Amino acid sequence: MNTLLLYLSYPFVQYAFIVTICVSLCASLLGVTLVLKRYSYIGDSLSHVAFGAMSVAAVTGLSNDIWITLPCTILASIVLLSGRTKIKGDANMALISVSSLGMGYLIMNIFAKRANLSGDVCASLFGATSILTLNIEKVVLSLSLSVILILLFAYLHHRIFALTFDEGFTKATGFNTNLYNILMAILISLVIVLAMNLVGSLLISALIIFPALSAMRLYHSFKAVTICSTILSVLCSVSGLLLSILLGSPVGSTIVLMDMIAFIIIWLWKKMEGSK
Repeated sequence: MNTLLLYLSYPFVQYAFIVTICVSLCASLLGVTLVLKRYSYIGDSLSHVAFGAMSVAAVTGLSNDIWITLPCTILASIVLLSGRTKIKGDANMALISVSSLGMGYLIMNIFAKRANLSGDVCASLFGATSILTLNIEKVVLSLSLSVILILLFAYLHHRIFALTFDEGFTKATGFNTNLYNILMAILISLVIVLAMNLVGSLLISALIIFPALSAMRLYHSFKAVTICSTILSVLCSVSGLLLSILLGSPVGSTIVLMDMIAFIIIWLWKKMEGSK
């Protein structure tokens, strides 16, 4: 306990907790909508786009890669959500995903300026202890983006609810669904960019999917599922960060492990409850 309190007294650990709470909160807010609309895999696709953009930023020497990753991710998400391409949705996601991942790794191999290429790639794909070395600028940026996302979600939640369950009817009532898709693309892109430092590009989907699926086992209304999902996500992420600090394990993988354990516990509980 004393060791934990000592760690919590350090500013860089406090920064890590702030960013972790912001990321988990934002990811879980959108997770319910994405799971219900069968867009769960979009997190993987866009995170791989962000990895490709991050590779370009790394080889060009940009100090802040967000100015490349965010626009590229928004553009890719608009393409995926628009549904106007001739390639079907799941194939579209797979195409963009593997292309971005492959090109990103190729760029880092050919143009890398640092010798520790494998470390850079591993940190980008799976997250790293860099979450514990955040400076105040990145914390402020994460907080700002999180506030924007939460405010937009709160303002649009009625429309998000309607479009999640019946997009055709909502469009027939005169609502601009194309504008909604663009806004959703921006929100999803913000989550992806925020989560890259925490869990890496390969594990982002876990932050989106696990809390939503766990909450759906407990509740059936959209509002209750969304609230439960955010609570579960924050609890699992904070406990995962605490555990990773104490054990020295990778932050992203430990958070995903906690999400997985929570889902299994809830699944078993509901299964035993239903068999009575």
